[in-house]
Amino acid sequence: MTVSMVDTDRWGRQAETATRDDRTRRPNRRQFVVATAGVAGGVSLGGCVDSFETVSGSTTDDETITIGALAPDPADDYIGQSIVHSAELAVEELANNGGINGHDVDIAIADTKSSPLEARREYQRLVLEEDVDVTVGMFASEALLAILDDIAEHEIIHLTSGAATTVASQLVNEEYDRYKYHFRVGPTNDADLGRMQVDFLDDMSEEIGWESIALFAEDYEWTEAPWEVYQEQIAGTGVEIATEERYPPATDDFTELYTEAEEQDADAVFITTAHTGDDALLDWAVPQREFAFGGIHVPMQLPAYYDLVDQACRYGVGQTSATATSEITDLTQHFVGEYQDAYDGSNPVYTGYHTYDAVMLFADAVEQADTLDSDELVSTLEDAAFTGSAGLVEFHEPDHEYAHDLVYQQDENLYFQWQENDDGEGVQEVIWPEAQATADYVAPAWLE
Repeated sequence: MTVSMVDTDRWGRQAETATRDDRTRRPNRRQFVVATAGVAGGVSLGGCVDSFETVSGSTTDDETITIGALAPDPADDYIGQSIVHSAELAVEELANNGGINGHDVDIAIADTKSSPLEARREYQRLVLEEDVDVTVGMFASEALLAILDDIAEHEIIHLTSGAATTVASQLVNEEYDRYKYHFRVGPTNDADLGRMQVDFLDDMSEEIGWESIALFAEDYEWTEAPWEVYQEQIAGTGVEIATEERYPPATDDFTELYTEAEEQDADAVFITTAHTGDDALLDWAVPQREFAFGGIHVPMQLPAYYDLVDQACRYGVGQTSATATSEITDLTQHFVGEYQDAYDGSNPVYTGYHTYDAVMLFADAVEQADTLDSDELVSTLEDAAFTGSAGLVEFHEPDHEYAHDLVYQQDENLYFQWQENDDGEGVQEVIWPEAQATADYVAPAWLE
């Protein structure tokens, strides 16, 4: 059985930041004056605006705020499609509730084609041709790193809602004045992914019977930070590491690894994978291996995965930002319901929750700052404590190692298990943390 879900060159890999060339700086940053107040989608927003005022002092009464959405292959890719659909949904919701501070709001979509070079081209198009006021999205870490100098050059806020690399936030810390326009609304960065895995084991291993684990991670750059955390902290959970390996990126047969896990009597394989996730999952399910399976598994996050792998992911445990069954905040189910209504009953991937939150956060920041000036918005965002569909959005301070990164909230990061409901449908049931749980963990039937 072959499953093609996630382009294996697009998750978490780090690349050198692109060299800045001579580009035209955006001539004017617009500012606007706020008058009254209104509400959009649970977010407090300004009402009508008297005017937009440019740096030169000229005004216009019909200025439109444009949101730029950067996504990989939105027509064919679940990750990119969720970014675009969620941005569209947020923009429509704002437009139906008076816009942003009474002004029209529009969206411009850019297909990065999973390429750093194309990401740069499309970012330039959004800025120079579409005249965007903010950009959101970006899934691949290497694509994000490729546009960091462009973001700095044009001094336009970018709110990442997909890439996990900490390189961007480290640059904000090291060269604040240049890179301060970048913020990560989600997901949890790669350093905190390791911390989250440890928290899950510490809290749940005894309850679900995982006394020993086979610890595996694909040998990509994005797994380096989590792996370091595992080495330092898993022992403190009381869970025994029966065997461990950072396996080669080209691995497509897990027979040897899984046989070793069984020989060492591991209760579960605890994995960190994106590129190799399909093969890792299928080699566990067929044949049915004598251990449970879970960890960070990017393909399992996809809402349609149960059908796409012909139910092979049943009993698999995975990490995600939110699911269609979760109720992290009052906005979670509001967003899920609106998404389902708008897109034929489909559910968003994790990038969708973060993208929706990014657009709404920007609208809220503009209302608070009474301006579209990027420097003033940076200050407003640094002080943000924004409740979105995926939880509380707060950013690390500029002097933090991961400046402008999403602050890790243990009780708002979810682990789910693929379970089958009474209608024979696959459902991502939340099993951790307890406050968010929608079901109890179920051991694989062949292990009972």
